[in-house]
Amino acid sequence: MSRQFRVIATNPLHPDAEALLRQSYDYEPVPDSSPGTLKRWIADADGIIVRTKLPDDIFDAAPRLLACVRHGVGLDFIPVENATQKGIAVANLLEANKQAVVEYVVGSALLLARRLAVTDQRFRGEGWASRADYGGFELAGKTLGIVGCGRIGRAVGQAMRAAFNMTVLGYDITEPTEEGGIERVALKDLFARSDVITLHMPSTPATRGMVGKRLLAVMRPDAVLINAARGDLIDEAALLEGLEKGKPSAAAIDVFEPEPLQADSSLLKVPNLFLTPHIAGGTTESALRMSMQSADAMMTLLKGELPGSLVNPIIWQRYLERLRSRR
Repeated sequence: MSRQFRVIATNPLHPDAEALLRQSYDYEPVPDSSPGTLKRWIADADGIIVRTKLPDDIFDAAPRLLACVRHGVGLDFIPVENATQKGIAVANLLEANKQAVVEYVVGSALLLARRLAVTDQRFRGEGWASRADYGGFELAGKTLGIVGCGRIGRAVGQAMRAAFNMTVLGYDITEPTEEGGIERVALKDLFARSDVITLHMPSTPATRGMVGKRLLAVMRPDAVLINAARGDLIDEAALLEGLEKGKPSAAAIDVFEPEPLQADSSLLKVPNLFLTPHIAGGTTESALRMSMQSADAMMTLLKGELPGSLVNPIIWQRYLERLRSRR
């Protein structure tokens, strides 16, 4: 090797993963994730681990970059097409935070169905009288609608069916795969029939704003909505209007567009909206898994071996040629 590989991360990783990377590489987390700082730091980097959205033109400032690893699943943080044009290998982690997100969705469904967050708020303000018009519903035997039937969506369906014997409907923009007891239906049909709807789509031109007035209008009066995928899947203005009209009756939102959520956002003023700051996949266990798996994927790529998930396999031979030229 003509020089030790330099690996950077847009944000600090778990200390165990950072120690592992430092055993083999010149590794440092970037001091801040502003576009200017990222472009300066990536200029002499061979690898980057991504935990925040990269500028669209980031790879124009990265003549040496060989490998880019997403610390998670979603690829909207990375300009993949530009990476492919430049022979940069891109990998992501398909399983690292799945269990954390599944548990977040199950917990949110229970919280919304039983009106726990709203009841807590009212109890603190109104005291015992707040129980007078309590009207939560049970999940047992109800219908779950999954928008996006990938690994996480299917796992949510399995969990909810096992725990509550729910009927599971699914919609996907890709060719359906019949598995896991999911009945594939049209998107409007899913919104009309489901008591709980959970979103698990990536952010793409085809999915942005997909949940708007028309879909919300056909929801059942007591139905609830959960989004732990990407903020721009939902038309925010339509959601606010829908919550006023009771469709959905309540929602749990973990992701926003843009992020972070602004302090004056109208979402913060809505009582039947449970909000969290993009933490669905962020348990102690998943944080360790994601950091260690992203470090492992980076080390695998820089050894010239295929990682568990290579997003752009079309560039593999070109990537190997670029890698060999450094040795």
